[in-house]
Amino acid sequence: MARRSRVDEVVDGLFDDIVARRLVADEALPSENELGERFEVSRVTVREAVKVLQTRGIVRVESGRGSFVQPLAHWTSLSAVLAATSASGDSSAAEQLIELRRIFETGAAALAAERAQPDELDAIGADLAVMRTAHAADDLASFVAADLSFHDRILAASRNPFLTVMFAPLTEVLSERRAQTSRVPLIQQNALVEHAHVLDALRSGDPEASRRAMDRHMQQTLDDLRRYVLSPREREDKASR
Repeated sequence: MARRSRVDEVVDGLFDDIVARRLVADEALPSENELGERFEVSRVTVREAVKVLQTRGIVRVESGRGSFVQPLAHWTSLSAVLAATSASGDSSAAEQLIELRRIFETGAAALAAERAQPDELDAIGADLAVMRTAHAADDLASFVAADLSFHDRILAASRNPFLTVMFAPLTEVLSERRAQTSRVPLIQQNALVEHAHVLDALRSGDPEASRRAMDRHMQQTLDDLRRYVLSPREREDKASR
């Protein structure tokens, strides 16, 4: 494993402060001298770290005034946004993640219906079989792993490298979210039904049917999240908005 640079250490330290809300939107960062003393680095290293955060949209630099934390809506790094929203525990982030998956995965399913090879469809079917076995054995880890693989194979079968690259930063967060929701046996049962519909549509070679099947799966996932995972208080808060 490559050793982290001193710049990386400062970047990570400041990002942790922002995610933990020790530094909030529009608040100024500590001075270069203060950050240099805290991290035991030179002012040059601090400046480089701030530049890294600036390129990710996390920090803005105002001439003559200093460096300030940007609101989350201005961030340009998907991995940073995912890390911040996951750490916040905000239930809306879980729903927004499903919305993002819906955009990516419905299109990927439509492309895969036309482009997937027989051996790829067999591999997707094998993942579904593993999910069924894991569900019967109450093996959460295996269920989640096969679920992730099922969707990853569809992305790969779309033959669109941009989809695969853009979806990659979601992998770790999706794994955590799947483990959270799939603890509920009924959610697993619903997922098995929807995955089977998606596979049948893919095997039919019909792009529109595959898109619809994946869309129904995403809607079921969202409905199950709201019904079985979000607390009653969170559901009431959302309903009142």
